[in-house]
Amino acid sequence: MASTALLAVCSTGAFSGLAVEAGAGVCHATPIYAGHSWHEATFRLEVAGTTLSRYLRDLLVAACPDRLLQTLPRKAITQLKKRCCYVSLDFEGDLHNPARHHPASVCLGNGCSVYLSSERFRCPEPIFQPALLGHMEPGLSTLAFWALRKVPETLRKRLADTVVLAGGSTLFPGFTERLEMELLAQCQKHGYGALQPHLVVKPGRGTAVWTGGSMVASLHNFQRQWMTRAMYHECGSRLVHEVFN
Repeated sequence: MASTALLAVCSTGAFSGLAVEAGAGVCHATPIYAGHSWHEATFRLEVAGTTLSRYLRDLLVAACPDRLLQTLPRKAITQLKKRCCYVSLDFEGDLHNPARHHPASVCLGNGCSVYLSSERFRCPEPIFQPALLGHMEPGLSTLAFWALRKVPETLRKRLADTVVLAGGSTLFPGFTERLEMELLAQCQKHGYGALQPHLVVKPGRGTAVWTGGSMVASLHNFQRQWMTRAMYHECGSRLVHEVFN
């Protein structure tokens, strides 16, 4: 039993930092200090990869109400999202200037060819602007800033120096640059100009939590924290709380 944010930070070889997770079901911004999650400074966004896949389908159907698009399996839409979509660094500017769109046509192998234009950068945008989908909470960049602001002043710079990205939805081209740009802008706007967030971006960040878990489980100290089957049979379910609390 472990915090996914903690494991993401551990995957980089650190035990303190700000974990910014964007996976399939949810996004989080979680401060980690000395191996412990800072729960009261953790912020959650209910927009992530699965939501974006549904949104991409809606965008495609709205642009071309073809029945084949409406019946495409979720896996095909997800692959299309991973293959074609990217994060815009100037969403409004790109949206209103068709010359800045980068159209793409993709054959899905079932006789269906899909044409994407602005859908390519409109799909991931709700992570930064959840209001596009009717969500009231701010975007992930703002939540990351709130998490930094809520920790004690003496820890802010240390955590800002290690902002760890994790999860498959951070793999969109342009995601890192947009998050870094907006997080820095938030710091400067609210009087935290001394903070210069440094993003830790690993190629394998899509599976950072698994990687961190495997690293932690291999540590010598961790071997004393196992709960074996024999221990469970002897003590029952109460042992779960005693070992992992």
